[in-house]
Amino acid sequence: MTAKLDYRWHLRKVMADQGMFSTSDLIPLLAERGITLSSSQVYRLVVERPERLSLKILMALLDILGCRMDDLIEPVAAATGRTAPRKAAVGQDEAEPGLGTLRPKRARITPS
Repeated sequence: MTAKLDYRWHLRKVMADQGMFSTSDLIPLLAERGITLSSSQVYRLVVERPERLSLKILMALLDILGCRMDDLIEPVAAATGRTAPRKAAVGQDEAEPGLGTLRPKRARITPS
């Protein structure tokens, strides 16, 4: 069985390591390399994980930041199909792991 791969995108961290804290800092540096992106496109490139990325943009980022591809892209094993463990139904006495008996008591409404 082959492993499913995913990745983490570290552009924001690499930019911060270079002293670049604003996404708009990239716009003129990309333009110098012949890449014209709007401010919203650059913002999404920095703060979101891109699903598609032009190799020209990737090469420009590597040149601008003076880093290698593995500094920007970290391969990781993909999460399995199972997400979070199922929670117990309301009113069950089974506590979540780590909480022990520290559970709130259910309020009772009594007629006045």
